Amino acid sequence: MTPEELDLPEDRFRALCEIIRILRSPDGCPWDRKQTHQSLVTHLLEEAHEVVDTIDEQDWKGLQNELGDLIMHIVFQARIGEEGAEFTIDDVLESIIQKLIRRHPHVFSTTQIESAEEVLKNWELIKMEEGRESVLEGVPRSLSALNRAHRLQSRASQVGFDWEEPEHVWEKVEEEIGELREVAEQGTAEEIEEEFGDLLFSLVNISRFVGVNAENALRKSTNKFIRRFQAVEQQVRERDLNMEHMTLEELDEYWEHVKREEKKNGEV
Repeated sequence: MTPEELDLPEDRFRALCEIIRILRSPDGCPWDRKQTHQSLVTHLLEEAHEVVDTIDEQDWKGLQNELGDLIMHIVFQARIGEEGAEFTIDDVLESIIQKLIRRHPHVFSTTQIESAEEVLKNWELIKMEEGRESVLEGVPRSLSALNRAHRLQSRASQVGFDWEEPEHVWEKVEEEIGELREVAEQGTAEEIEEEFGDLLFSLVNISRFVGVNAENALRKSTNKFIRRFQAVEQQVRERDLNMEHMTLEELDEYWEHVKREEKKNGEV
């Protein structure tokens, strides 16, 4: 079938659904026909991460393309669901439409809510009314550890299980640092791992109190390290030097030079 022979709906979303149907058909693509809900998980996660990358880079044209890839995976999953008589793409759309209406009674009903904080608290109450037995239910295990910790702490906070003063959070971090130092000197590997995890968990608490997402912050710092380290590598190569034969002090001079250049150019 040539592109000219395609009889696609004018609606672009429905056209995408039709293309996925064709790819999954007996005369379609062997690779696409072979896929299952499970086999596509890795690709779905990769596409989601690529969306995040383009947002971090403020690459809006790239974001347009990556969002298309992500939507394609949603339609792909729905098509597999339809073939297995599990659900259709219309079921998926109806579910989210009804959920958004139900969880925004301050917009679509008469509930009075004034702040974003009240919205979040009411959101959690509505989810409990929908049948959940714990406010911690529904946080995916597949989330990164930092994001999962942030989401769980936020959920608990919505029902009042949280520190009242930021100072108490800082004290907890200092306590966890002390405990980690103690076991690092004489504890077992398991004890060190546990205390290190407790410290990270308390640092996520700090991130919430200062209005920062720990996952985003660490990702950006990691990207910054990559950018600066590669700039150091480039400068070393330009001077026909070998990093392995240089001292830490020499490398640090290049590192500081890169930082100064970034500051001069207005980079973070």
